[in-house]
Amino acid sequence: MNAVELENFNTWYGQDPVLQDINISFNNNSITAIVGPSGCGKTTLLRSINRTAELEKGFTCQGDIRVLRTPIYQIKELSTVRRQVGMVYQTPVALPLSIRENVLFGPRYYGVKQRSQLDNIVESCLRKVALWDEVKDRLKHPADKLSGGQKQRLAMARVLAVEPQVLLLDEPCSSLDPASTGLIEELLEELARELCIIIVTHNLSQARRIARETIFMLDGRVVESGATAAIFAAPGNDKTRGFVSGLYG
Repeated sequence: MNAVELENFNTWYGQDPVLQDINISFNNNSITAIVGPSGCGKTTLLRSINRTAELEKGFTCQGDIRVLRTPIYQIKELSTVRRQVGMVYQTPVALPLSIRENVLFGPRYYGVKQRSQLDNIVESCLRKVALWDEVKDRLKHPADKLSGGQKQRLAMARVLAVEPQVLLLDEPCSSLDPASTGLIEELLEELARELCIIIVTHNLSQARRIARETIFMLDGRVVESGATAAIFAAPGNDKTRGFVSGLYG
């Protein structure tokens, strides 16, 4: 089943085109990597799927994005879209709150008040990101005291706390050490059993390790997409071949 579908999707910042004629879909229960050189539109694509791109001045779009078959640009309540489609950014973000309240930021916003339910959400989400055992004795401590890798996992827990169907990640491991990167990758493979995961990465080795499908973008267009093994071993497009072989990008 396709969790996310883009049809004839185009975007602009002012008069400048960014995404052009995007027609792609993303499977549920799978990890898809989006690769390509800087400035090719990867982040704009992610931010269009959870409707945060429109926060930028001059952003306009045309075409259709469907999440679980619902056209998201017809939904007036943006919080509905952003609850379904969570996003983790490149720089680990810890809100100026305790570890516990970071996880509960979303559930409280959506009206969860029962203490036992809140407690269950905290433990469940921190366990999902393999952080519970590291922080269970200091849940009331400031989240900004955590390491970079821990903050990134906390950001994932905060997103998971509102039970999204789609998880977007924009270079989530770019500032992390190899050990933290390995842990994040293991977590994503586990989460992909339940979610559609879309990850933008400049790390081609990471795409090879964890993604079932890979999409190569260039100049705002999808050049090639398919099974990750095929994209890297036998790309069908010369531009893809040049990128994955390191000739440019």
